[in-house]
Amino acid sequence: MARTQSTMLPLETAAPPFALANVSTGDIVTLENFSGKRGLLVMFICRHCPYVKHVQAELGKIGRDYAAQSLGIVAISSNDAVAYPSDAPESLAEMAIEQGFGFPLCFDESQDVARAYQAVCTPEFYLFDEGRKLVYRGQLDDSRPKTDIPVSGRDLRNAINALLQGKRVDSEQRPSLGCNIKWR
Repeated sequence: MARTQSTMLPLETAAPPFALANVSTGDIVTLENFSGKRGLLVMFICRHCPYVKHVQAELGKIGRDYAAQSLGIVAISSNDAVAYPSDAPESLAEMAIEQGFGFPLCFDESQDVARAYQAVCTPEFYLFDEGRKLVYRGQLDDSRPKTDIPVSGRDLRNAINALLQGKRVDSEQRPSLGCNIKWR
């Protein structure tokens, strides 16, 4: 497990476009699928990473808690599925069911989407406003595997709540920390 910090893509960066298959349905998911939403949360995750395993239940909870609000959510896995078979689409589909993800989980086989977002670790979080400009990139919360700090989603939830309430998202943001994306 290579402990890696997110690169902290500059705030106000436009959301890079993507067209990826939902591992559960095969449907193609794009930025346009989230038109009319006040915000869009893009999460880079995988199945095998201990950091993702530590927070995966909270990710499902976030999906359920914001399902009725004007927030689009998509999760993307960009890991090399040949070297890491637990991150292959079939396994990711099982994860989505097990965790009750109410949002699409997509597979970035080419790894081009991760590169466009400058994603380097899992989990990594990007929150975009209605104009698809980046307002938050950073950690879920202060919890990490093997710590006594409970998973709460505090940092990400504070950013989402501010965005949905039309308030300014605090620009003081801490990088996410996790396993490095497994590049081919």
